[in-house]
Amino acid sequence: MFNPSRDQVRRFFIDSWRKHHAREVLTPMETIAADIVGHHPEYHAIVEDPDAIDRDFTPEDGGINPFLHLSLHLAIEEQLSIDQPPGIRAAFEAACARHGDRHDAMHDALECLGEMLFSAQRNGTPPDGAAYVACLKKKAGIG
Repeated sequence: MFNPSRDQVRRFFIDSWRKHHAREVLTPMETIAADIVGHHPEYHAIVEDPDAIDRDFTPEDGGINPFLHLSLHLAIEEQLSIDQPPGIRAAFEAACARHGDRHDAMHDALECLGEMLFSAQRNGTPPDGAAYVACLKKKAGIG
């Protein structure tokens, strides 16, 4: 299983965004990452700062860790590409239809993913994919 370090994840987003702006050839995953960053102008200054690799983003700062947020987007894109957990793609499509906007639907999925991961960590249990899909269906108005 691929398990990158915090610095590797951050470097990946920083490099993907830099390559995008330099019009360099991107891998398919870098293209997805650059697209995600593109949808988050509030994070552009951070991913354009090479020193951001070493910066701590704590809840006490009053915001979400931008690299965590971008990483969750990337995880959901991967889940959608393979429909894992089963049913996530259909629930996401329903959320897209409800919102009329893919990015808003993505944030619904991101919220549900975060809730599932928090619950699993708090309870010391494996992540519950069915609960994750059910949460997204509920937000989409189909569950």
